[in-house]
Amino acid sequence: MVSVNKIMSKYGIKYRKLHAIPLNQVKAMNAITHCRTDALGWYKLECEDCGLKQIRYRSCRNRHCPQCQGNTKEVWVNKRMEEMLPTPYYHIIFTIPSELNPVVLQNQKVMFNILFHASAETLQELAADQKYLGAEIGFMSVLHTWGQNMIDHPHIHVMIPGGGLSPKKDYWLDVSHRKYFLPVHVVSSLFRGKFMDLFIKECKRGKITFCGDLTPLQENKHFKKFQNRLYTKGWIVNIRPPFSSAATVIEYLSRYLNRVAISNARILSEDETGVTFRWKDNRDGQIKIMKLSAFEFIRRFLLHILPDRFVKIRYYGFMSNKNRRMNIRKCYRLITFHKKQEPIKVKIDQLKSSKNTVIPHERKTTWICTKCKGSLKHCVVGETQHSPPHLT
Repeated sequence: MVSVNKIMSKYGIKYRKLHAIPLNQVKAMNAITHCRTDALGWYKLECEDCGLKQIRYRSCRNRHCPQCQGNTKEVWVNKRMEEMLPTPYYHIIFTIPSELNPVVLQNQKVMFNILFHASAETLQELAADQKYLGAEIGFMSVLHTWGQNMIDHPHIHVMIPGGGLSPKKDYWLDVSHRKYFLPVHVVSSLFRGKFMDLFIKECKRGKITFCGDLTPLQENKHFKKFQNRLYTKGWIVNIRPPFSSAATVIEYLSRYLNRVAISNARILSEDETGVTFRWKDNRDGQIKIMKLSAFEFIRRFLLHILPDRFVKIRYYGFMSNKNRRMNIRKCYRLITFHKKQEPIKVKIDQLKSSKNTVIPHERKTTWICTKCKGSLKHCVVGETQHSPPHLT
């Protein structure tokens, strides 16, 4: 099967000789190239029941590697499902104008932080207003940087329960009956104002640089024109009706959490003429085929490599990490005070795949035999750069 890993292995060295790329992208390319090869080591497994022996190569565990995130996704889904409140959840998407995309590429960490802060402050400020809700809300924000064609498209997905805690935190203010959590035009206008305010402050502090085609923005008159153009544009905020269930919204968001740009399943073929993959055109909803040169495919993939140690999933309000468990228990009690509802949980057995996989939440990695479905155990651990022996 054609994969990102194989494409990186075949063309990565040539690409790096022709293009200067930052260190975080170099690290990601190396990890993806060597993932599940003898460069990272190997180990032999033997089935405790039927005696079948298998060789497994070590994974790179890089968060941008398409081969390494299946189990991470399952563990994340299981944890989030245990924290779900028994109320409908809204889905809100914050998008910035395309004029800002080149600025984001040159200043990823600063601009992504501005996007997180502006969207979070917008929701918290409007929700605290008595005109709209008058409550403390809690929500999860997820950064997503690509479109289906792998072009840069930074935006924030927000998952938010349909209500919030009263100012004294003694009852739950429910708005799940509303079609939309907040008025779209109000959210859009406030988001634009907060984002631009933070953006201008960071520019004045010298935290944002303008290079290459953006060099003219270093001059005040050109920056003023750019700023005015952004203020006059309509910023898109998509507030969707409540999801039918908590499981639906968690499964939807999990698609964006532990992979980047493209999954191996969408890649159809690769040859000397380029890489062919499947993508969905959101303008008409049609599935289409796109072909790119190998170098252009790698360039687009690298656009979405995040800065080192950058946190792409953040929690706010009563869902913030500091007191999340205590606050969620309190919200659950308040919501179910007049209802008889049980916590929403997913059992580990429901997350087991029919394929070989790691079972989440177990202390030791458990591999399943492809022949008899028994447990595989380690019998030999190999070193890096040494090919595994033939199985006997």
